[in-house]
Amino acid sequence: MRIRHSLAHLLGAAVKELYPDTKIATGPAIDNGFYYDFDFKAPITDKNLGKIEQKMRELTKKVKSFDRAEISNKDAEKLFKGNPYKLELIKEYTKDGQILTTYTSGDFVDLCAGPHVESMDEIKNAAFKLERIAGAYWKGDEKNKMLTRVYGLAFESKDALLAHEKQQEEARKRDHRKLGKELKLFTISDLIGAGLPLLQPKGMIIRKEIEDYLWSLHSSKGYDRVWTPHITKKSLYETSGHASKFGKELFTVKGGDEEFFIKPMNCPHHMQIFCDNQFSYRDMPVRYFEPATVYRYEKAGQLSGLTRVRAITQDDGHLFCRVSQISEEVGTIVKIIKEFYTTMNMMNGYWVRFSVRGDDKSMYLGSDEVWEKAENALEKAAKENKLNYTRIEGEAAFYGPKLDFMFKDAIGREWQLATIQCDFNLPERFDLSFVNEKGADERPVVIHRAISGSLERFMGVMIEHYAGAFPLWLAPVQIKIVPIRENHNEHAEKVAQELRDAGFRVDCDTSEGNMGGKVRDAKNNKVPYTIIIGDKDIEAKKISVESRDKGQLGQMDLKEFIKKTVKEKEDKK
Repeated sequence: MRIRHSLAHLLGAAVKELYPDTKIATGPAIDNGFYYDFDFKAPITDKNLGKIEQKMRELTKKVKSFDRAEISNKDAEKLFKGNPYKLELIKEYTKDGQILTTYTSGDFVDLCAGPHVESMDEIKNAAFKLERIAGAYWKGDEKNKMLTRVYGLAFESKDALLAHEKQQEEARKRDHRKLGKELKLFTISDLIGAGLPLLQPKGMIIRKEIEDYLWSLHSSKGYDRVWTPHITKKSLYETSGHASKFGKELFTVKGGDEEFFIKPMNCPHHMQIFCDNQFSYRDMPVRYFEPATVYRYEKAGQLSGLTRVRAITQDDGHLFCRVSQISEEVGTIVKIIKEFYTTMNMMNGYWVRFSVRGDDKSMYLGSDEVWEKAENALEKAAKENKLNYTRIEGEAAFYGPKLDFMFKDAIGREWQLATIQCDFNLPERFDLSFVNEKGADERPVVIHRAISGSLERFMGVMIEHYAGAFPLWLAPVQIKIVPIRENHNEHAEKVAQELRDAGFRVDCDTSEGNMGGKVRDAKNNKVPYTIIIGDKDIEAKKISVESRDKGQLGQMDLKEFIKKTVKEKEDKK
């Protein structure tokens, strides 16, 4: 990160040298490089990047070091006079009692806490490049001025940079927004609104298959399905604490003189279902499962296809248990997660973020004692289940610590998908209890869990993971039948019906047009199997099969093909 941070400064220095009237804002290092936000007097475009990049390369030869200095707030205000962004930061930092520091590189001075490279030899000119320009509001607030953000890529070597660029090119080909449109999986309508995707019939097939698979993994493990409405009285989220924590993200709706929230999460509803029963220790754990759609206001600029939406369908589950049952229950959830992601071919290289409270206790509900209990219980479960976890400070949910599972897709990008969260707070806020062995009331622990996360986001990830070429069990059209000529249509329809009776989704293309065009259409739509029906096939009482993944399979007996593909589908290969 030192190299990337130092390159951000060189970017600022290059821009100031080329465009002296520019006001610089902030420029941090990020996972794959760096960026800097600028307030240009005259707008620039991507065409200017080559010139700026060349200036940066010149500076790597001219600048000898990054020199740190402490500075008083008055001297800092003089140094950055005329730059409202730096002056605002100076006031914020000194208000919190921070010591101000600057780093000087050549003629460029920036307000910065560091650190930077000790020698410019650490920066390899062939291992960085400027990538793109984007708009960014000052401090991420859409009420503030829009600045110009210049992104750069930086890696430890030229080969690493080239590998990243290759991955990015592959990612553009796999973009779920592009493939979703081409394959007719989902629609974004301006009349309905951003972040509210519509699933086409083919997209709905994929979603339903995922949802059914998720339920099959839970149905034998003591989970019960429940249903909750889409709106609720405000008092529910005032009791849970969500109203004060997520007020700006909540949609409201009015009916007569009453005001309601549109449901932003399911957990408070599930608390009410539990509360309306008289459970004893013999009933514990109690497990609820609901794939429910919730609604949260996300800023328009952050919305993207299926991966960032305002209508979010969670494969949500809440289980109520005793402290002594936490490890076993987490173990069951972990087994479900591993089976699910093994099926999706994403288990290689997974790891887990064990997210705990940060230093700012005001961001979280509950006492120190409750949080210590929850964190210890969840970490104990993680150890007992031999999870590859890393403790991350400040990333917990507002009501409890969590285990976030990180998976890599087919091209090596990392996604946070499954989650397990341990919650001692909501049972207390809703005064939940069951009767223990002594006849006394005992407070349950709630474990929140989601296997796929949101179904919309997970679908977006899967479209890109498989590049639209879904395995047989997920494919919207599993088999396409192409009769060579019109006189083969009747036999083709009989084959299609036999395949449908065996449980397959079949497209029998008896439309006008040549065979080549129909086969190309099957390939463009990434159909797993294409069956050709012609005179020789009818005479031999066989079918000619082409596999999307393995090429020509030649003539096969229909019953043999059905037996083979039924097993492939059932095994979810």
